[in-house]
Amino acid sequence: MPIAGLYERYWRGSHVVVPQWPHLSLSVSMSTRLAWRNLAHDRTRLLVAIVGISFAVQLMAVQLSLLFGFAQTASGLIDHSGADLWIAGRGTKNVDQADEIPARRRFEAMEVPGVRSADKYIVHFAISRRPDGGSEFVILVGFDVMDRVGGPWNLIAGSVEDLKRPGGIIVDRLYMQRLGITHIGQVIEINRQRVRVVGITGGIRTFAQSPYIFTSFETARKIGGISPDATKYVLVTLNPGADRSMVSEALARKMPGVDVFTGTEFASATRFYWLFSTGAGLDLILAAFLGVVIGVVITAQTLYAGAMDHLPEYATLRAMGTSDRYLATVIVKQALFNAASGYAVGAVVASVVVWFGGQGVAAMWLPWQLVVGLGIVTTLMCVLSGLTAIRRILKAEPTSAFR
Repeated sequence: MPIAGLYERYWRGSHVVVPQWPHLSLSVSMSTRLAWRNLAHDRTRLLVAIVGISFAVQLMAVQLSLLFGFAQTASGLIDHSGADLWIAGRGTKNVDQADEIPARRRFEAMEVPGVRSADKYIVHFAISRRPDGGSEFVILVGFDVMDRVGGPWNLIAGSVEDLKRPGGIIVDRLYMQRLGITHIGQVIEINRQRVRVVGITGGIRTFAQSPYIFTSFETARKIGGISPDATKYVLVTLNPGADRSMVSEALARKMPGVDVFTGTEFASATRFYWLFSTGAGLDLILAAFLGVVIGVVITAQTLYAGAMDHLPEYATLRAMGTSDRYLATVIVKQALFNAASGYAVGAVVASVVVWFGGQGVAAMWLPWQLVVGLGIVTTLMCVLSGLTAIRRILKAEPTSAFR
């Protein structure tokens, strides 16, 4: 009997079906069919493999989205400020903590060619008193209400114009319950001074978990106890076509004793500080790293175990004359089937989890680049696991299946 006929006779009714093909020269489509039937025969094991891979994808996606989300949150005030350059006290490492600088730096900045506007800006910690007697740390953000550089974004209620009245503040809805705020117009105390809620934003988080309280520069200065002749920052916007680096160098030469950052530089410095210089940031990085490692291990172990369960069948095919290249093709295709199915399920579930998580205080961000990257990692891990299994299969004696 020809070997192809032996294939048909031996495997008919089994979970591995190899159709007749002259001289064992099986086509790519037949290897795909064989790979799928190997997987589909044991539906339970296939489901377990898909669930395992999808769980790994979810774990990696959620942990990395937390890391990316908090990194984005750390520099959110800078990213949404609209300022081209930040003038800060020497040695400033992050936007939430800065020493006072003379307010005259604003007028000195305006003398530099290329500068369109320069605004005083305050970011300062304070204590808010809740109606029930408790207290919470908050971060006052004082800005020029007329220019609105460095002001709030995602306003969902109220108006920035209302901050022109002394004592007006804007808070984010995510922190209203923590601060004991229930509605616009409510009066609360910050640093023992009465302020009134005139607006609400949606989704402005802070890495330090102390809510941003947006207000006018003068209100923030008075509440924070900052000297009338001082500010925390000067935010500079440039004329169209002005060279940012040249203006930055000119400002630094004109004002010794200060640091001049571009928005990108200051955002990077702030993210680096919170992620690498604090315990909270290092915990996030470690959790994300462990999530990726565990996800990779789960994926690799799931696929390797599945391939090993079919070792006798593959040994039989080798004994019947199937080429090693053909077997490798089948195993790699099985790995790709598993990778595609597990990744699709995991990515959908992770997106839902990140979306719901993003509705709360926890910062979660899943950019499309991360989604694509996880797909590439999942595919590589599945293929590498398949290749590892191939080495084991090719080392097995073909006659071992008949023992």
